[in-house]
This record gives sequence, structure tokens and C-alpha cells, in this order.
Amino acid sequence: MLKFVLNDAATCVRNNVREFSLNALRLLPHLPQLSPYDVNLQLRENEFVYNFPVDDGIVHSYETNQLGSNSPCEDSRTEASLLHRNGFICGIFDGHGGAACGQVVSKRLLRYVSAATLPRQVLKEHIKQNCNSQSFLKCHNDNVDFVNEIKPIYEHSFQKYIKQLAQTAQRDVSSELVHAFLQLDEALSHEALATIDVRTMGVALSGAVACLVHLEGLQLHVASTGDCGAVLGVLDPQTNQWHPKKLNIEHNADNMAEVKRILDEHPKEEHETAIRNGRLLSQLAPLRAFGDYRYKWSLDIMQKKVVPLIGEQAMAPNYYTPPYLTARPDVQQHELSVNDKFLVIASDGLWDFLSPSEVVSLVGEHINSKKILEPMRLPEGNPTLQQISDQLAERKAGLTRKPIDQNAATHLIRHALGATDYGIEHSKISYYLSLPKDVVRLYRDDITITVIYFNTEHIAGLRDGTSAPAA
Repeated sequence: MLKFVLNDAATCVRNNVREFSLNALRLLPHLPQLSPYDVNLQLRENEFVYNFPVDDGIVHSYETNQLGSNSPCEDSRTEASLLHRNGFICGIFDGHGGAACGQVVSKRLLRYVSAATLPRQVLKEHIKQNCNSQSFLKCHNDNVDFVNEIKPIYEHSFQKYIKQLAQTAQRDVSSELVHAFLQLDEALSHEALATIDVRTMGVALSGAVACLVHLEGLQLHVASTGDCGAVLGVLDPQTNQWHPKKLNIEHNADNMAEVKRILDEHPKEEHETAIRNGRLLSQLAPLRAFGDYRYKWSLDIMQKKVVPLIGEQAMAPNYYTPPYLTARPDVQQHELSVNDKFLVIASDGLWDFLSPSEVVSLVGEHINSKKILEPMRLPEGNPTLQQISDQLAERKAGLTRKPIDQNAATHLIRHALGATDYGIEHSKISYYLSLPKDVVRLYRDDITITVIYFNTEHIAGLRDGTSAPAA
């Protein structure tokens, strides 16, 4: 019970973080003031940047970063290129009840999706050649593998999945994404019940929400389960202003359609208990998630297999007609245009501080500011001395906007923690980064961000037919 009280307190504080002043932070016990150097070390510790070859496809590059609050951090991230066709896939996963489910899903979901969206004939040919779960994608930021005792279990589930795929007709990408989410989630259940191993059971009983991006040709698909967020940065060529386009739907108690869906799936007698105090069965904030099988398994399974292992506290209150939870994602599809410049996906730790509009504005300003750091290029033709002088003056004026961080994800984290009406305040960031481990979750959640930059010239070529998708 204490755990849920603390979670509620943390949620209350973070939901009102915009009204939470720096003066309130100063009421805490005195904390050491970090130097700018120490702040930068912490903010940049988990930075990662990947630049694609200029003519390689629709994605120019991506930048990502992560700042933990929980120990260990419960967020995960994965990015990869699709093999056997030109495409990109990435995801952000926000775990809860421990890091296990988020870490496992972040590595496995991209493999399921990469196989599902491959043409069936190509998939069948690879199955004949004894392919494995890493045969369909190339990860760019993944230096950790599963322990040897667990890898065969996960590989067996993957082989079963792709053999079933090969026997079904090809579906559209949205349907394949939904199917991949549900099949992986079902595999988590089967693996836990078949082995009754503390590790597989730990994955099934902890949980994770997810936001996955699948990009092939001009078609962008965003599949989301839970409350991570995705926003597209669109540049208006007429006004040169940035506009956000939200590409996900949050599954929480603020979403009335989602609340109605859950209530409609259960008897009228449970309408007062299925969702209470903004939480599923008064406990779980996201209303869709991977894992969390203590809200999905039947009463019989819970009583016979989970309670003997975990104890009576494994049973949620008012648990009468499961399942109460699903991993089914909402999928939004968007066809890219030359005005679509970047996509930001992030865990809810970022959205607690910044709105989609603020995020797009900050990344847009960051793009413009970074141009100051590029070598100066003279105008084409025979520029006059006045033209050169004007260009030098413009660059000199732009130095005042020179970004502190090269990485846009770090730029967003810095603004999330340190922004005030008068700019970034170092002492505010220092306080957030100095909070003790047993307190920090009350004030900020794990923050994980990936910023994907699109190749505008390649998009233009595909739209006017002068470029063909790479094989």
C-alpha cells in the first residue's frame, strides 16, 4: 500500500510541475550546487548520435538521450535499420514495477515488427536459410544482450512467431504492427507460465508502455501503447514557423474514450472499481501496457501459479473479470512531405515538463542555431562585398543563439529541467540533478528522447518521382 501512496504523491507533483516553483525546490534540505561542468557531464552521459549516408534513405540522422530518475532507470530505447529493404525503426519504452519488462520488450519488439513487415515470400526464403531474430534488422545503439539462459526461450518464441506469419496473408503495415505487439505480449505470458522462472515471471508481472516508429518510403507509422508521446515538427514554408502534429493517443484516465472502452468490457457492477482514482483497479496509471499480467491472467492462473510464488499482494483489489489490460496499440499513419522536418518520441518524463508545441519549437530553434556552427558558405555567383558583409553580420548576431548542446535530445532535457521565464537557470537544473535517490521520483520521472531528422531532398525526390527507394 505504501508503494501506491508514494506513486500517487509522485504523480501529483509531476502533474503540477509547471506550477512547481524553484522556491519550492529550495525548501528541501540544502543540496550541493553542481558546477556547469558537472551538470553537463550528467546531462550528456547517455547521448547517442547516428548519421546515415547522404543518399541512404528517408532518415538523415537521429539524436537520442536518456536521464534516469529510477535506479535502475526503467526507460529503454532501441533504434535500427531494416534489412532487405530501405527503412528505419525505433522505439521508446517506459517500464513500471521494475525495469525488466521495458528492457525485454525494447529488444524484442523491433525484431517482431521487422519480420512482420517483410514481404511474405522474402520471409519464407529466410526461414529456409535458418534465420534468427536478428536477421531482419541492424541495431545502432544496442550493446547489451540477453543472458545465455534466457536467449533460447526468446528465440524459440520468435521462430514460432515467424513460422505462423509465413502461413498468413500479408496485411497492411498498421495491422502488422498491431499483430506484432499482441503476439509479443502473448509470448511474455506463455514464457512465464511455461518456465515459472523468476526472470520470465518478473518480465510478465512488471510492465512497460511503448511508442514505436516504423518508416519505409514516405510512409510513417507510429504505434503506441500507453502514455509515451510522438510529435512531428512541420515547417510552414510561407511563414517559416514551426507547427506540431501529434501522432499518438495517450491511454490513461484523461482519455475518456479509453475509460469508456474499459468500462464497456466489464459488468456494470464493476464500473466503480475497474477504474478508481484515475488508475486501473486503483493501481495502474497507464490503461494499456505490455506485461502487467497480474491485470490480465485468469483468476485460476493467479491463484494457482502467481500467488504461491509472489504472495497475496499479487492480486489487485476487485479482480473479478480479467483481463482488464491489453497491449494493443493505436496506430497512426502519415505520408511524409518536404515540410516534415523531424519527429520527436519521448517517455512521459519529458511531457510532464514540456508540451508538444514547446518541444517542436525548441527543436526547430536548435536546428536554426546549429547552422551558425557550420562553415560559412559564400553566395553563388559573384557576391558583392556588401553581400559578404551582411552574411558575416548575420552570423555574428547568430552567435548569441549558439546552442549549449549539439544533441537536440539533451537540449530538450536541459530546457525541461531548467527553463524559467528568464531563460535557463543553472541552479534549477542543479537542484533536479542533486536530489537524493529516495526523493527524486517525486519531482521528475525517467526521461528518454529520440529526435529523428528527415532527409528533405530524398522526400522531394520520392514525391516527384525522380528518386526511387533504395533496395
